[in-house]
Amino acid sequence: MNDYRIEIHPLQPFLPSNAILLLLGSFPPPRSKWRMDFFYPNFQNDMWRIMGVAFFNDKDHFLTEDKKSFNKKRIICFLEEKGIAIFDMAHKVIRHKENASDRELEVVAPIDIRSVLLQIPSCRFLAATGEKAMDTLLSQFPSVEKRPSIGNFIEIPIDEQLYRLYRMPSSSRAYPKSLEEKASFYAKMFHDAGLL
Repeated sequence: MNDYRIEIHPLQPFLPSNAILLLLGSFPPPRSKWRMDFFYPNFQNDMWRIMGVAFFNDKDHFLTEDKKSFNKKRIICFLEEKGIAIFDMAHKVIRHKENASDRELEVVAPIDIRSVLLQIPSCRFLAATGEKAMDTLLSQFPSVEKRPSIGNFIEIPIDEQLYRLYRMPSSSRAYPKSLEEKASFYAKMFHDAGLL
């Protein structure tokens, strides 16, 4: 028997009332890796640089002036203006190693995606930002047999509403694509959703 402890998601979902796109990660990294009290807080994770490149052609757009952290206020204002919601697919996990790797996460309890979507009725686009997020999401829809390839989407019905579900490249630096390549995949999705 192991003594791994169960971690409960430390953040509330970020769900602007005007959200048309919901980004779904897996689970936050250990607190020791955080540079802000918000989603994608690990400075080694490139999500906010991807957003900076995609929307502003500037990878540092969402960094603080000293470039040592993220500017949470600027990020939240941007997400609210654009209508981008963020949450993670895992509500409870066991972290088998004290790192930020999805490979070391065991999902004990996923979020209920239906209850999240009820809170953002204008949302029609979902984006899994990694394989663990996609697997956890699709575990709630066993009838969906086809999975989108990286940068592409499938359409899935959820409670009589049709959603585009995108499979995006992970924003982790461990994922073997350059920042610019990742940003181009995200930019296409943002364009499809009418955000860019």
